[in-house]
Amino acid sequence: MLDLSVNDFEGFKQYIAEIPAFIARHSGKYIVRGVQTTTIEGDWAPERLVIIEFPERENAEAFLSDPEIQELFKVRHATTTSRLLLADGCT
Repeated sequence: MLDLSVNDFEGFKQYIAEIPAFIARHSGKYIVRGVQTTTIEGDWAPERLVIIEFPERENAEAFLSDPEIQELFKVRHATTTSRLLLADGCT
């Protein structure tokens, strides 16, 4: 899950355009894609939320460590304020 606030939308456009191919390469699929959220309880209020499902944890770990994606992650880091979580889901 990615919780992000976009600080530089023009710079972030590269990430938006290129990240889906990397997600697909590692057998991932979007469950939630950059939606605005509504906080119901508590004080967590992400501006935008992305949830990606991978068939196995290993696919997610391979996605995150893919050498070809590291420069693209630098784009996200430079253009957003983000929090990234990896969690095992329902089976």
